[in-house]
Amino acid sequence: MQDNDNMALQSGISAFEAKDFTLALRLLSPLAEAGNSEAQYRLAMMFHNGLGRVQNDEAGFKWMCAAAEQGHVFAQHGLGIMYLYGECTEKNEAAAAEWFRRAAEQGLAGSQMTLGMMYENGQGVEKDEQEARRWYKLAEENSQ
Repeated sequence: MQDNDNMALQSGISAFEAKDFTLALRLLSPLAEAGNSEAQYRLAMMFHNGLGRVQNDEAGFKWMCAAAEQGHVFAQHGLGIMYLYGECTEKNEAAAAEWFRRAAEQGLAGSQMTLGMMYENGQGVEKDEQEARRWYKLAEENSQ
């Protein structure tokens, strides 16, 4: 990443965290279009939740997918949530489980816990108590 892009990213993240979503959108949009997964994730959150603008499910889903496909762990978890609850897209528990698995394999405790629950309940995956316990144990280890 070039120095100017890095500065724009940091400024965009700072604007996002300060809830100046208009500035965040202006700074992060070109970076997201250029393929920056962190910028894509932040745009997804703004569009999905209507932060500083009217909620736009299509754009929220588009940017969440783009970031998730690049391995952004929080975007993978977010995409799992979208599929699990049918937010911004049609409900698809099997797709949710796949995205939670990708984030869980990167060590995200929240995704490990959710995946454990899905195995325990047979939600989007075949019910498997042993696999559920394995994910719960990993979540416990990673949340300490």
